[in-house]
Amino acid sequence: MPTRPTSAQQILGENAELNARLKLAESIAAQRLTENQALKQELEQVRAERTRYCERVVLLEEELIWIKSQYFGSVSQKQDAATVDPNQPMLFNEAEVLAAIAAADEAHQQRTTQVKAHEKKHTGGRKAIPKHFPRIPIEHDLPEEQKMCRKCPTPHPLERIGHELRECYRYEAPKISVEEHIRWTYACTRTHEHVITAPNPPTLLPKTMASPSLLAHLVTAKFEDNIPLHRACRQLERSGMDLSPGTAGTWVNTVGGEKVVPLIKLLNAGMFIESLWHMDESPLQLLKSDKAPSSDHFMVVRAAGPPGKRIILYDYIPSRTKEGLKRLLIDSDGTPYRGKLLTDGLERYDEICAELKLLHFGCMQHARAMYFKARKVSQLPSSRTLANAAIEDHIRQIFAVETRIGKLRSEYEGRGESLPLEVIHTLRQNEAKPVLEKFKTWVDELLPGTPPNSALGKALGYTHRQWEKLSRYVDYADVPCHYNSVEQEIKHYATGRKCWFFCYDKVGAQASANLFSLALTCRANDVDRFEYFSYIFEHLPTATTMEALEALLPWNVKPVLDERRKQREAALRSAAAN
Repeated sequence: MPTRPTSAQQILGENAELNARLKLAESIAAQRLTENQALKQELEQVRAERTRYCERVVLLEEELIWIKSQYFGSVSQKQDAATVDPNQPMLFNEAEVLAAIAAADEAHQQRTTQVKAHEKKHTGGRKAIPKHFPRIPIEHDLPEEQKMCRKCPTPHPLERIGHELRECYRYEAPKISVEEHIRWTYACTRTHEHVITAPNPPTLLPKTMASPSLLAHLVTAKFEDNIPLHRACRQLERSGMDLSPGTAGTWVNTVGGEKVVPLIKLLNAGMFIESLWHMDESPLQLLKSDKAPSSDHFMVVRAAGPPGKRIILYDYIPSRTKEGLKRLLIDSDGTPYRGKLLTDGLERYDEICAELKLLHFGCMQHARAMYFKARKVSQLPSSRTLANAAIEDHIRQIFAVETRIGKLRSEYEGRGESLPLEVIHTLRQNEAKPVLEKFKTWVDELLPGTPPNSALGKALGYTHRQWEKLSRYVDYADVPCHYNSVEQEIKHYATGRKCWFFCYDKVGAQASANLFSLALTCRANDVDRFEYFSYIFEHLPTATTMEALEALLPWNVKPVLDERRKQREAALRSAAAN
């Protein structure tokens, strides 16, 4: 039995000791609880970091796969059977597919072409050489001893009964000649005064050795064939011409930065009349500017106009700011463009269109490209399946409607008519609009449960953010659902940039933009670039009126060049016949 305290003093002492122990235990428990909470928070933080790093690894793996595919794989967005299922590329119809391929090959070999009064079978050979090329006969005869018949009892000479003919192209190096402009001088023989010299003809670059044809060759080489000027000068050097790349560059910059500016202004004024513009931009490197040499400048391309009068304009801007892009949408007299604008998903265009009150349209091809990337790089099979569903079940049907419209347009143009806009509007409302609504519902259902930084999440997010612009085209028959045409125009510039790499300064950049504009406008209107530049460089010095300048626009020069080409071909045929 425990002994009871004998006094109040002892009881108080024992209670004080118990209170101290209790406080110590409570302090230890609170400290351990704090430590446990800190460990728990640290554990949650580690788990969150682990999840973030795992997601980061997946995203980096996707980007690595994409970069490798861009460098080493095919960039085509077509899907073949092997992509759908590598183990069963032909599924269960291998025999039928092989039979169809064999039948198609046989039909290709047996196809016929109507040639005047008879039919000629194709055997898969090369095309015939056009008749307008001059022919150089090269005869190959037998030796004299083989021209005797030894089979008869009495040897006698063989009789020539015909020949076999093989034609092949012959190439000769370009020939360089010199134009001697002789200006006769007259004077009075009696007084030896009154000296008169024939005036110097107007020249695009006076006091230089540059003729219109030489300038046209240099401009065509760089801005059409993507050959840097130093390589073009080396080609001329092989023909005996001593032309330094520095001199050639000065000529080209002067022509592009000064001489053709009136034509560029006319084309720019014509763009503001059109109801629809396409715009895109691509980076450019400048060696001498206010920014570092490694920083990006930009070349912006604008496209507008109907077939036959298509306008392609390039412009240099130092940075892709809202003000830099907005300046291109305002005419030289301060009048802003009032029409429809078709661009990619760059957000600066949204701000510009809101300020200028433009009707803004998006590009469905950009959305398709993002789903194609997700299908190619996603690590999860479910993500690849969903990306493929977006392409095959939704976007393909949208483009199928546009393909039908293109075929109808070709049929109408074959009859010399234009496809009515009402037909386009009806097709889009009846066939494209239901597909778009179904696609929008599908995107909205998937978006909340998809990681936003994954390839599929980015594609879904892009479609959701751009949907109003992507789907607006169904209500406007004159607007396509994509701007692949302007992508092709900027692609030509990007291909050339791989050869000449950079521009020296902003003057050269704008000169290049002007010459790119003329070259690509000629290409869009099926005008021979070399012939066009030769023509305008010859006539620009005398074009002092607005009518004379308008006569030098590509679609106005085209009939003259076509007539010249026909005359040259007729002369060649006549020379070949003689």
